[in-house]
Amino acid sequence: MAKYIIRRAVIADAEDIAEISRDDLGYECDGEFVRANLSGLDSSREAVFVAVTDGRAVGYIHVEEYKTLYFEKMVNYLGVAASGKYRRLGIGSALIKAAENWALERGIHLVRLNSGSTRTGAHEFYKRQGYDGDKMQVHFTKRL
Repeated sequence: MAKYIIRRAVIADAEDIAEISRDDLGYECDGEFVRANLSGLDSSREAVFVAVTDGRAVGYIHVEEYKTLYFEKMVNYLGVAASGKYRRLGIGSALIKAAENWALERGIHLVRLNSGSTRTGAHEFYKRQGYDGDKMQVHFTKRL
């Protein structure tokens, strides 16, 4: 069983995060793109945590404070993933715990996340972590 640590992401993790995002989430991005986004994080309201083993990031979670006009302040998970090669080792649970601790340190007691309808394995993982699915949504985008 691989041993891992959870820590804040650093710029040097960009290639690993990009690889996980491509291989395990299906998003087309490269290290340079992730590097630029890590560099531009607003640390007053967002954070990225990584699981590291053998000198590589093998999982990550990106969190942000999320405010609406109609609900209490929440933490929103913008991305959660563990490399397929390192699943079932507790990495996802440890990343979720780091995010929940980050929320509690900020006085936030509600977390929200969206998960694609086809990611049924992820849905079961979130349920095991104590999360409830409360509604289905349709995601709309428009490139401007």
